[in-house]
Amino acid sequence: MRIILDIMSGDRAPLEMLKGAVEAKKEKYSEGVEYTLVGDESVIKKLAEENRLDISGFEIRHTEVVLDMHDDPMAVMKEKKDSSLGTGLRMLAGGEGDAFVSCGNTGALFCGSTLILKRVKGIQRAAIGAILPLTKPLMLMDSGASVKVNEDYLHLFGVMGSAYMKAIYGVECPRVAMINNGSEETKGGELQLLAYPKLMASKFINFIGNVEGNQLPFGYCDVALCDGFVGNIVLKTTEGMGRLMSAELKGMFKSGLGGILAYLLLKSQLKNFKKKFDSTEHGGAPILGITKTVIKAHGSSNAKAFKNAIRQAIQCERAGVVDIIAKEAAAYSEEKKRMAAEAQENSAE
Repeated sequence: MRIILDIMSGDRAPLEMLKGAVEAKKEKYSEGVEYTLVGDESVIKKLAEENRLDISGFEIRHTEVVLDMHDDPMAVMKEKKDSSLGTGLRMLAGGEGDAFVSCGNTGALFCGSTLILKRVKGIQRAAIGAILPLTKPLMLMDSGASVKVNEDYLHLFGVMGSAYMKAIYGVECPRVAMINNGSEETKGGELQLLAYPKLMASKFINFIGNVEGNQLPFGYCDVALCDGFVGNIVLKTTEGMGRLMSAELKGMFKSGLGGILAYLLLKSQLKNFKKKFDSTEHGGAPILGITKTVIKAHGSSNAKAFKNAIRQAIQCERAGVVDIIAKEAAAYSEEKKRMAAEAQENSAE
């Protein structure tokens, strides 16, 4: 297995990405895994020397072009196709690796993944599936790729999210819910009202109904469906609340002798608490519905987050997530054809 890493993209690139790559290579999960670093070779080697990072086991694909957060997403197909992000995707498409990890421009990574790698047959729209750092892992589908979706897209998001939760987290029958402003089936806008009966009638997902925002943190479902606009707000709010709780606890335990003593007594529990709600533990979000494994790491990722995104890419490859989604999508397409043919026969009668 070979993992392709975009070293030049992200707010803390390239040093934090390089550190994360070196740390990932030391982990047990990297046994049998080879790595290619995509970026400016002279910069990578200089940083490695200055920071005493051993990159002797890495292949380097040189490019001096960087696609930043302010570039138009389509730049990955045109003027910046030779960027570290664009080069990595084309290497993946050409069979020079098995998975790609990048902290780069979300729009460019999504567009490039869809146009260069192509969608899985039967998937009308790919999606970014983020794992929310809550008490139990919760996959948010979509978390920022598609602002406008229809009821069929939501259904496929449920199919893909369920496949991921089964393969990566071992959830036998993932509970799928639709984010809404009420639990009743009559709540929501046009999208939610059209989607609800179709989701409820689906043979491909375990749909349990609507979920309200205040239910999400308490393990109500395993996959939460929404459009990318709502999903991105939920994701960023959850991450922000996690940082707020961490900061408040820190301030509490620093407030005098009593706080310090309480911290010493609860040190191990607090460490576990922080880890549970730390978004960097999950590393990144998979772009599901495309023909290869692509992980979108957070733009502000540090070395730890990038290392965990690499681990996530390896897990996806070893679990065969893309193949599982392809099988589910094929079965879904066949069922749609059968139902359409049945409806046509009935109307003819």
